[in-house]
Amino acid sequence: MDKIQVLDPKALQELFRTPQKVVITTHRSPDGDAVGSSLALNGILEKQGHDVQVIIPDAAPAFLSWMKGSEDILDFEQTPEDGKRAIEEASVIFSLDYNRLDRIAAVGEHVKSSKATKIMIDHHIDPSPDFDHILSDTSASSTCELIYRFADQMGWLELLDKDIAEALYAGIMTDTGSFKFSSTSATTHRIAAHLMELGLVPDRAHSAIFDTSSFDRLQLLGYALSRKLEFDPAKGVSIIALSLSEKNRFHYQKGDTEGLVNYGLSIQGARMAVFLSEELNMTKCSFRSKGDLDVNVIARTWFNGGGHKNAAGGRLDMKLKPAINYLKDVIENKLDA
Repeated sequence: MDKIQVLDPKALQELFRTPQKVVITTHRSPDGDAVGSSLALNGILEKQGHDVQVIIPDAAPAFLSWMKGSEDILDFEQTPEDGKRAIEEASVIFSLDYNRLDRIAAVGEHVKSSKATKIMIDHHIDPSPDFDHILSDTSASSTCELIYRFADQMGWLELLDKDIAEALYAGIMTDTGSFKFSSTSATTHRIAAHLMELGLVPDRAHSAIFDTSSFDRLQLLGYALSRKLEFDPAKGVSIIALSLSEKNRFHYQKGDTEGLVNYGLSIQGARMAVFLSEELNMTKCSFRSKGDLDVNVIARTWFNGGGHKNAAGGRLDMKLKPAINYLKDVIENKLDA
């Protein structure tokens, strides 16, 4: 089922008539849509007098720090006691851009035990029922698009301003690949037009995210493409794999490999691209595909992950070399099935 709404706007309007202590959570390794949707909703709720705290499981990339409110985001990995206290005191908890509590690492245990009203807004496949209110639509371009829709249903659109518009646009732009992915709809463009009417300047937002590369990041990108890119024309699969030592050689910062997997998919004849990134105790996996090849199924079945049909992620609890061997075995023996 692509679209699920177990959400009562009238009941929620009544709930938010009185000041609430709200916690907004999003997934680990937060991206533009995760941070943008969280900050946009934070801005909307603060305008109504609610006490709001955005909590992320781990740090967000520095190129997202330009959005208003980013300086007040609580990184649970760095200050877990503050995060636990905020969740314990919350009367409402929002879960944005993820559909299962295991997507928010250690934060999920505390959210699960909380007695707060839990509201999930997301666009990933197969949402968990462990929420009091659910707005889920896998056809939506982004969670930011759903936040806009939620604001409309709640009668909050008049609260949107330039800062909130920038946060929403950041999520829509990054999750649509600058409006080129198939999830981009006429509705997506209409929302973007309204955000421009509120003062958003698209090229400034685009530049703030995509034109802030360090010299080291570009060197890492060049190394990955010239030395680490593999392509199997028979299978139509590209692979880029970077070890921890290789990343450290280029003074890796979080976010430096953002979008790297998409280069492999741009090869003529490619139908799937995979990026493997070695971390301290595991290897992260990013998948992209074209057409009917469903990388969500691949990630869920063999890589402890999930996501969308053409964009998904996962992880393997092993070092890079065995992870590469495991991936190639899946491609060789299981991909066609």
